[in-house]
Amino acid sequence: MSLTAAVSHLSPEHWERAERLLVRKALAEFAHERLITPRSEDPGAYVVRGDDRLTHYRFTATVRALDHWEIDPDSISRHREGGQLPLSALDFFLEFRKQLGLSDEVLPVYLEEISSTLSSTCYKLTKPPVTSAELARRGFQDVETGMTEGHPCFVANNGRLGFGIHEYLSYAPETASPVRLVWLAAHRSRAAFTGGAGIAYEPFVRAELGDATVERFHRVLTDQGLDPADYLLVPVHPWQWWNKLTVTFAAELARRHLVCLGESDDTYLAQQSIRTFFNSSHPERHYVKTALSVLNMGFMRGLSAAYMEATPAINDWLAQLIETDPVLKATGLTILRERAAVGYRHLEYEAATDRSSPYRKMLAALWRESPVTRLQEGETLATMASLAHVDHEGASFAGALIERSGLAPTEWLRGYLRAYLTPLLHSFYAYGLVFMPHGENVILVLKDGVVQRAIFKDIAEEIAVMEADTALPPEVERIRVEVPAEQRLLSLFTDVFDCFFRFVAAHLAAEGTLAEEDFWRTVAEVAHEYQDANPQLADRFRTYDLFAPEFALSCLNRLQLRDNRQMVDLTDPSGALQLVGTLRNPIAGR
Repeated sequence: MSLTAAVSHLSPEHWERAERLLVRKALAEFAHERLITPRSEDPGAYVVRGDDRLTHYRFTATVRALDHWEIDPDSISRHREGGQLPLSALDFFLEFRKQLGLSDEVLPVYLEEISSTLSSTCYKLTKPPVTSAELARRGFQDVETGMTEGHPCFVANNGRLGFGIHEYLSYAPETASPVRLVWLAAHRSRAAFTGGAGIAYEPFVRAELGDATVERFHRVLTDQGLDPADYLLVPVHPWQWWNKLTVTFAAELARRHLVCLGESDDTYLAQQSIRTFFNSSHPERHYVKTALSVLNMGFMRGLSAAYMEATPAINDWLAQLIETDPVLKATGLTILRERAAVGYRHLEYEAATDRSSPYRKMLAALWRESPVTRLQEGETLATMASLAHVDHEGASFAGALIERSGLAPTEWLRGYLRAYLTPLLHSFYAYGLVFMPHGENVILVLKDGVVQRAIFKDIAEEIAVMEADTALPPEVERIRVEVPAEQRLLSLFTDVFDCFFRFVAAHLAAEGTLAEEDFWRTVAEVAHEYQDANPQLADRFRTYDLFAPEFALSCLNRLQLRDNRQMVDLTDPSGALQLVGTLRNPIAGR
């Protein structure tokens, strides 16, 4: 690719559109989080002023349930001292830096994340437009790579700091570029492989790579006088190899603690989570999740070798819980178990750092089950993030599924909620077990547009048990956390209601598919249906009232604006919350 072709997507027209869309999202989400305060001038017309009180933005909006600001991007205009100015996303953050609480240290890095997000949007604008109706009839990976927004709450959601443009074009999920993983041999004195029940290293690796590839890798070792039995095979993101391991782990390579074996034969596609890969050559084989030391949405996306050791046991425990709990089993819920993990410990960096350091998260990987083998006749898969997707014509993917299904919108929604919300409710009330159930962490099984069941993934790093009396095996005890009682329901109110349903409900209402009132009434009905069917948990229902009049507003962008390198301490998730006022519960009193 030529130097100029690499940036051909950065045209004035695409950049102007990308800026308008990002400013729209910034106005909407920062108003939602009460970082800025739009003032109503006329019905549906608003103005918000920058830090200097002279620069101001005007726009039209509908304010929906949960203080959701639905802003018309084409209505936004920027003004100062009687004159109109062109929209500029970077200027927007400079004009509102005090209101947003952007420190001198965070601001330039945040601007870089915004620039990267804008560039990503420009690339997406060059792709042939696909309607939601078309996408609803396409395959699993077409849907995965067809998403255009990223996380619906975060404004800077495609930062990926560390990727150059050629790496973006090679590894970003929206580019749908085939990727071959790099494989290293890691000496067993510093590496560990952990498998779930029934998983042994040698047959597992041979099943993933094929005998021919394993033998080829072994020859690389024997040709150097090394014994393959002394090493474990580790998959590595190509970016991680070229940009980190070849330099940061140079001593390990020189001493043959690590040996580069080359690429495997299979090709993979990056998923929405960017560091997880779907095997497109053999879809029945496992996903591979790799360490990736790029900064994206508030975290360096490494993988801890120490955390990997307990990963298969945590997944086995949860899979057994689901299998033996009649309520969870009846919903059809399954998980994609993280069946095996491998991690490498760089002893010198460990001696120099604490356990949260990015230097401890540069070389590890895990293998996650593929959902493809679980499909029955006529079933397809889609990331749940797709339900918040809106195409270039303003049509939602959720609406397209409803139309394809032929069901009444409330009936379609009821089926989806029984598959997704009911298991979340039961996990919380029966066990104090919570997930991170955002759109990218859930896969929906569909048949003719109808949700059949849900598959949860990204288990070991994301789940938590908040109850002291929920029994856990010693090797799983890591997932137990202490959360104040008054914050526990935020795992549902924030993660499900505010950060996902808020967007789906607004899109369906905006296109006339389903009124907000009907959306939230159906949510309430499914919640009541669950509670009525489980009277043994009545005390828990009273203690943690899902129908309370209001709940605390927990703000995600405030976390990133405060510290965009380490947004949350994963060992103390409640300690990092940014709580600002309350939201009216849309199912209260229903």
